[in-house]
Amino acid sequence: MKKILITGAGSFVGTSVDAWLQKHPGEYHVDTVDTMNDAWKQADFPQYDVVFHVAGIAHVDPKPEMAPLYYKVNRDLTVDIARHARNHGVRQFIFMSSMIVYHASKSLKGTVIDENTPPAPNDFYGNSKLQAENGLHALECDDFRIAILRPCMIYGPGGKGNFQRLARLALKTPVFPLWHNRRSMLYIDNLCEFVRQTIDRSLSGTFHLQNREFADTVEIVRYYAHTHRHQVWCSRLFNPMVWLGSFMLTPLCKMFANQYYVQELTSYNFDYQIVSFQDSLSRMSLHKIADF
Repeated sequence: MKKILITGAGSFVGTSVDAWLQKHPGEYHVDTVDTMNDAWKQADFPQYDVVFHVAGIAHVDPKPEMAPLYYKVNRDLTVDIARHARNHGVRQFIFMSSMIVYHASKSLKGTVIDENTPPAPNDFYGNSKLQAENGLHALECDDFRIAILRPCMIYGPGGKGNFQRLARLALKTPVFPLWHNRRSMLYIDNLCEFVRQTIDRSLSGTFHLQNREFADTVEIVRYYAHTHRHQVWCSRLFNPMVWLGSFMLTPLCKMFANQYYVQELTSYNFDYQIVSFQDSLSRMSLHKIADF
């Protein structure tokens, strides 16, 4: 039985992975610990085989005055916990980084990421995550394996973020731009399975995660509108508004710009993409609208 400590109690990803591992009784023992006020220092690290670090700041506007807090939590805390884990005999450290280390969508130009794309963060969140990755690499050794996960946008029942806001919009708006795009997205069950495989295989390295299929913002809106019998008129007549608005409203860039990993970058010798994109939308639609 492998013993896992999740640092970041109460997080969507942390609680989801905990529940996922509990579906395999006798294989894993999972504990969680809060990282606020140095509570993590009270955990008995020597008993654990793996630390899964999910604590961090996200979904916060990167205002200049927020920069010190981003680096304190996303970079410094990550490295401090990893160093503590290594010093107390933990053999594997799994870090939740982000696709945003390449850069956040702040224009409609779009980004296609392959194995030759260098990280180039353009906000505090992405830069703090990349600096954390660099700090972790300095700690890695034969007895302390580092697995860095760079997932794209994560979504699932109970989660918060852009996907839920888009689902709500689909049920309210009478019109929507016919601006097709291609986005990498990751359903929470697929992430959980990847983490399980990472633990079972004692993996180390940097990993890029996404669903097997790309997402299209227009088709997501159409799906939820149709499922809930709400009429939405999608037309290219509104596309100029997207183009003009993108210069002033960053959320429009996140909604309509292309941003995805090439499929080859996210394929491995094991299957973690166990829920198709279509099935994930269906599972989400079974929940009450208020949950979005």
